[in-house]
Amino acid sequence: MSTKVLVVEDDERIRTAVRLALENEGWDVVEARSGEESLQIFPDSDADIVLIDIMLPGIDGFEVCRTIRRQSDIPVVMVTARDDTHDVVAGLEAGADDYLTKPFAPKELSARIRALLRRVRLPTTELSNLEFGDLKILPDQGQVIIGDKATHLTRTEFQLLIELASAPGRVFSRDELLERVWGRGYFGDGRLVDVHIRRLRKKIEPEDAKPRYVITVRGFGYKLQG
Repeated sequence: MSTKVLVVEDDERIRTAVRLALENEGWDVVEARSGEESLQIFPDSDADIVLIDIMLPGIDGFEVCRTIRRQSDIPVVMVTARDDTHDVVAGLEAGADDYLTKPFAPKELSARIRALLRRVRLPTTELSNLEFGDLKILPDQGQVIIGDKATHLTRTEFQLLIELASAPGRVFSRDELLERVWGRGYFGDGRLVDVHIRRLRKKIEPEDAKPRYVITVRGFGYKLQG
């Protein structure tokens, strides 16, 4: 079956250009002109990935992303009109997996979508079940258990945890985690890693301000502490 992309964009010219670029890649496109319309469409859209413009009339892109994330762990790409740190971080904190800055080239958009979909569809790294204190990671089942309760992670958060767990105690640089988790083939945007680490800590740490498991090694990166 063809990949289906839900495009949430109020500017008709941009929405049409994105639709044509994606259809040229052989993908199906479902369009929404507002945040409200996207939330009506999403449950029955069968979308494989969602592309959301931040600046939408009515319900903005941040709230659309948060609402979708409460329902699904579908890959989400936020689109911002400028490379503004606040907008980028806020979009990622809302639950997005990646972001794009306007204007962007169709090839860049396609590359981001392919990278996200490839990660979703690849089998999990072959690892045995792992335990670190009260933290249990079950790679084959895609589950993380804290104490006796399962906690839900997005695919990106889970893959990030798996990469850290593949070598407990080893320090992974931001660039290395970008390459392993996002699969970009280029380096540079540590914000993706830092925000996802914060989100991960909120879900697995007893106190995310005083992490027990995912440790920052200042000047180097992150490690999973056994």
